[in-house]
Amino acid sequence: MDAETQENHLKAYGVTYWTLERELKVKWLLNYRGGSFLLPDADIIRKECQIRGVSYEILSDNQASQILEDISSPAVNQEAVVLEKAPKIAVYTPYGKQPWDDAVTMVLTYAEIPYETVYDEQVLKDELLLYDWLHLHHEDFTGQYGKFYRAYRSAAWYIEEKRNAEELAQKLGFSKVSEAKLAVSLKIRDYVVGGGFMFAMCSATDSFDIALAAEGIDICEPMFDGDGSDAGYQNKIDFSKTFAFKDFILESSPNIYEFSSIDMTRKRQIPMTTDYFSLMEYSAKWDPIPTMLTQNHTALIKGFMGQTTSFTRDQIKSNVLVMGENRTNMEAKYIHGIKGKGFFTFYGGHDPEDYTHRVGDPKTELDLHPTSPGYRLILNNVLFPAAKKKKQKT
Repeated sequence: MDAETQENHLKAYGVTYWTLERELKVKWLLNYRGGSFLLPDADIIRKECQIRGVSYEILSDNQASQILEDISSPAVNQEAVVLEKAPKIAVYTPYGKQPWDDAVTMVLTYAEIPYETVYDEQVLKDELLLYDWLHLHHEDFTGQYGKFYRAYRSAAWYIEEKRNAEELAQKLGFSKVSEAKLAVSLKIRDYVVGGGFMFAMCSATDSFDIALAAEGIDICEPMFDGDGSDAGYQNKIDFSKTFAFKDFILESSPNIYEFSSIDMTRKRQIPMTTDYFSLMEYSAKWDPIPTMLTQNHTALIKGFMGQTTSFTRDQIKSNVLVMGENRTNMEAKYIHGIKGKGFFTFYGGHDPEDYTHRVGDPKTELDLHPTSPGYRLILNNVLFPAAKKKKQKT
């Protein structure tokens, strides 16, 4: 899985998942040649690699044993983690989603990793308990329809999505979309606390935490929910309820395409040509979880925008790990934390291979980006629940 020899990093994750589906164990060699996978040698696996265009090497038993022995040395920052079972994956996504879509569903499809979709009805029926891993599609959990009001309130797709959301909320027994989204957010919170793995990108990151912090408080203006917001709602926000963020200021104007001060989009002044973020390095033996989540063939990754591009560093809770950051701009891009018995990862930005990705843009063709390090971070999270867990030091 290093930069020099792997022709398709993304589909390599798919082959690894495919192997786990066949109840064969895999060793993830952390920090060894870009985070390589040691798979059993079988004709069907070789053929699958060939079909999918994944580079591989055949090792003798002695060679494999020597690699594992070298990795086990205390002198090297490497570790072999056993992957035991293919996680069952759910993507929380609205019906009839638009073509400017979601990086996770694109890369899962490209890597040929199966997933099922769920939405508000399934979440409220506790169907998340059927899954090991949950991704939150580009979503607004605050009931403000993505803060698209100023630019798109007259667009047919915006009007239709608003009407559909209101009809679904009423069908589920709620008078407002914001109330329905809060109920969904609380169910997702309980899923994580109970031991689930949650991954979110772009606006699903901060809007989820804002919804939790604003429980019982009306932060929506009349164009969103038909009535006024609560007076002085900023002072009523409870940061103890969030997963990752603290001390943020909500954006009250419906005409500003922003949820809060968590996001760095409007604050950053970085040219596209120099917009990169770096991955942190962890002890593979003592901190295998963040090490797994940061496996890559490069430590420097191209930045990319989104409604929520990145996170204000001083508004991240102290118990949350910043795994990817732009140090010149003091912003966090990729963060991870523990909530109860479960785990969450937030990744800023919309599409790792489409810098601005505006509404209506065509989808990214991953055949053009088979070695994308930005997309690899997503797939690290997909395989993370398959690992046999060890107690981490951090």
